[in-house]
Formats: sequence, structure tokens, C-alpha cells
Amino acid sequence: MEMTFSRRSLMSAARAFLPRDARIFQILFLALLLTTGVFLRDFSLQPLQMALAFAAGLATQAFWLKRLGLEQRGFLSAIVTCCGLSLLLRSDAMWAHPLAATLAMSSKFLLRVRGKHLYNPANLGVIAAITLFPGTWVSPGQWGNDLALAVWLLMLGTIVTTRARRLDVSWMFLGAYLGLVALRVMLLGQSWAIWWHQLGNGALLLFAFFMISDPMTIPNRRGPRIAYALIVAAGAIAWQYLLFRPNALIWVLFLATPLVPLLDCLFPGEGFLWRGRESNPLRASGISCIQSSIVAEGWPAPARSATTASSSSPALPSPISDAQSSRPARPAVRGR
Repeated sequence: MEMTFSRRSLMSAARAFLPRDARIFQILFLALLLTTGVFLRDFSLQPLQMALAFAAGLATQAFWLKRLGLEQRGFLSAIVTCCGLSLLLRSDAMWAHPLAATLAMSSKFLLRVRGKHLYNPANLGVIAAITLFPGTWVSPGQWGNDLALAVWLLMLGTIVTTRARRLDVSWMFLGAYLGLVALRVMLLGQSWAIWWHQLGNGALLLFAFFMISDPMTIPNRRGPRIAYALIVAAGAIAWQYLLFRPNALIWVLFLATPLVPLLDCLFPGEGFLWRGRESNPLRASGISCIQSSIVAEGWPAPARSATTASSSSPALPSPISDAQSSRPARPAVRGR
């Protein structure tokens, strides 16, 4: 009995010590990967490019919050976006990274549907950079195909997605993508070394656990999330092996993102909150396609009428109502 109590107390103490916001874990792991890549993988990323990206991203977040009169919060998301841009984007110019960070963070406030920003900011920033900026590219092969690194990415990504309660979409995407690659290997009679090569692909694992799993840009309900992961996996296979185009994962996620508001409209579910409890306290209703949901980036909650509030949430007891309810009820007066 004492051992059970001590184990529970230790577990509760450990949970209290760990931060509840999954973005803190994400920042630590992405910073670790970025540092490892710069010093051990010889990334073609200059420190000034990274510093300018972080400065521009945080400044853009602060600008839009002040411009729209919102609460000064959401800077953890800005740091995550800047880490993602530094990991993925390469350029010959110094201005590409800060400009991409500015566009990425601005999209969170300008491109919104039903209270959620539409695109993953890092994904949109990378697409905008490689499309509009000359001398800018994505280097997916910079991580190599080290199986040991793949194991570490699996462990770190699992921790982050578990804290964000979005582990299902990461594993479903990864299983579907590797399953389709295995099917292609069998149909073409190729060597299974190709499949193992994909399994150790660091860029694939980073995408699965740190980009497609962004809880603010994926469907709210579990069923549509799984369907969305399958669509992205199938699209990435078609983009890479049928169209023979580069950057399949980033492009397909960008093109498939507009499906998220449609899935949320057809299959309403609880929204996501980074702080406190992860789920949205306002449950989606039948008119949720019109009414915006609460988000955790400083946007105010939509006002509810007294009728809606009384019908959707129980009334809190008050001392006055308790005192009045304790009095004996008067006999009903019959009508004359």
C-alpha cells in the first residue's frame, strides 16, 4: 500500500514538474535538432540567417497582436515556426529567412477560417520562399538516412505529439506512407533497401511528428484527422513517384490544407487549446460551420447569448439561490 502510494506521488510530482504546454517540448527538441545539424551535419545555414529569422518572426507576432488589440501571447508558436524555417529552408541571401518568417507569422492572423489559422506557418513560409524568392531551396537530404537518428526522432516526436494529444495523425501518416512505399517495392520487384532507406529518412520523420501534427491546422475530430493523414500520405506518394516532383511532403501538405475547414464543417468536434486543458471548452454544435471557435493565440471567445449559455452549460449555484431554495415553497394560488 505504501509503495503504491509512493509511486503515485512520484508520478504526480513528475507530471507537475513537466510543462503542460507541448510547444515547450517542441522548442527544446527542435533546438536540439537544429544545433546538432549545424555542428554535426554541416548545415549550410549561417547564424545570422537564423538570428534574423527569429527576430522577424517574434517582431511580426508582436506587431499583429498589438495591431489587432489582442493579448500578448502566442510567442511560443512563433519560436516553433522560426525553428522549422531554420531547419528546412536554405538560401544564398540573408533576407530570405526573415522575410519568410514575416510571411509565415502574418498568415496566422490574415488567413483564418472558423477561428483557426488555415496553414501551418512554417509550411506556408517555406512554400512562399521557394516559389517567390530566387536562390532559395529546401534540402530534405541534409539529415541523411541514419537509422540511429531516425530512432531519436521517433522518440522525441512521440513525446511531443503525445503531450499535444495528436499522436494518431503522425503514426497514421507514417504507417500509410511507408505502407504505400512497401507496396510499390513489391509491385516493381525492387530491393527492400529502398524501404529501409525511407524508414531512416530524417526529413520524413520530422514532417510526420513536427509539421503535419500541428493541432491548430488539422481536423478537430479523430476520424477526419485519420482521413486527412491518409490523403496527405497518398498525395505525397503520387507527387514523388508518379509526377516525379521534388519536395512532395511540403507541397502536398500545402495543397491539402484547405480540406481541414471543410472536414471541420462536415464533422464538428472540439477545438484545441495549447494552454491549460488541450480541448476547447465550447463543444461544436450543429451551427459550428458559421460560429467561430475559441483559439489560444489571444483571440477573444465569441459572445454567446443568455439562451445559448443556459442551454449549453449548467448554472453555477450561488449562496442566494441556495438560501431561497431552502425555504419552504408557498402553496400555489389557484386562478380565479
